Amino acid sequence: MTDARRTVNPSELPFGTVVPAMVTPMDQDGAVDLQAAAVLATHLVDQGADALVITGTTGETSTLTDEENLAMFRTVVEAVGERARVIAGTGTNDTHHSLELSRRAAEIGVHGLLLVTPYYNKPNQAGIRRHFETIADGVDLPIMLYDIPGRSVMPIQPETLVALAAHPNITALKDAKGDLQSTTTVLAHTDLHVYSGDDGATLPLMAMGAVGVVSVAAHVAVPGYRALVDAVHAGDLRAARDAHFALDPVQRGIMSHVQGAVAAKTVLAGQGIIPTAAVRLPLVAADDAELAAIRADLAEAGISF
Repeated sequence: MTDARRTVNPSELPFGTVVPAMVTPMDQDGAVDLQAAAVLATHLVDQGADALVITGTTGETSTLTDEENLAMFRTVVEAVGERARVIAGTGTNDTHHSLELSRRAAEIGVHGLLLVTPYYNKPNQAGIRRHFETIADGVDLPIMLYDIPGRSVMPIQPETLVALAAHPNITALKDAKGDLQSTTTVLAHTDLHVYSGDDGATLPLMAMGAVGVVSVAAHVAVPGYRALVDAVHAGDLRAARDAHFALDPVQRGIMSHVQGAVAAKTVLAGQGIIPTAAVRLPLVAADDAELAAIRADLAEAGISF
C-alpha cells in the first residue's frame, strides 16, 4: 500500500462517497411500502447520494423477513441502480443465513454487500474472521465490513481487519468503532476504502484517509455531506470544516434524541417525502418532547418539517 492509494478518484469508488443508510418506509400497519422506498431512493440520489445502503441497521433489517429484504433490494435496484450503487445489508449473526441472503441479493443485481460483525453471539476474532471469509468466498461481490461494537459488542480488531483485507472481495470498511488508533492501523496497513460510520466523525476520518460516509443524517442533508466529502477530496480543508460545522445541528437532531431510523422517518414524513413515520417494535415513535428537540436542532440548520 502506498500513499498514492489514498488519493482516489471518487467516481471510481465501488461504494460511492456519500451513502445514506436508507430507512425502510412502512405504512401505518407496519407493512413495507415499496412504492415509497422507490420514491425515497430516487429523492436521495437526486439530492447527490451516489450509493445507498438498503436494509442496514437504519433500515430496520432485524425486524424484516428475508422476502422483505429482497423486495427492498429489488425495488431500489430498479429505481436507481443505473445512477447509484445499491449496497445490500445482508449481515446477521448466523453465517449461513447471511451467506444465503447475500447470494439471493447478488442474483437481484445489487452492487455490493454490507456485513456487520455477528452480534449477540460474541464470537472471538477467529470466528469473526471465518464468518466474513465464508461469505466473501461464497458471493462474488465487493464487501464492506461494518465494525460497530456499540451494537455488536465484539470489535473487529485491527489485526483481523488487516488479515481480512487480503481477501479480494473484501474492499471496504464502515468504521463506527470510535477508535482512531484502530482506524489509523487499518489505513496504514491495508488498501481498504474506509467510510465513516459515525456522521459526526466524517471529517476527522477523511482527514486520516477515509473516502466517504455511510450516513443516517444524510436523509435530510445529502447536499451538506456532499459538500463536506467533495471538499476533502479536493483538498479544501476550509470548505470541509465549514461544511462539518454546518452539519452539527443536523447530526444532533437526527442522532441525539431518538434512534436514527425513528428521527429520519419522522422528518421525512413531515416533509412529505415518505407517507408515514411508522416503525416496527421494539422501535416506537418520537414523543412530544423528543419531537420538539428534533425540531429545535433542525431549525438551527434551516430545516423544517
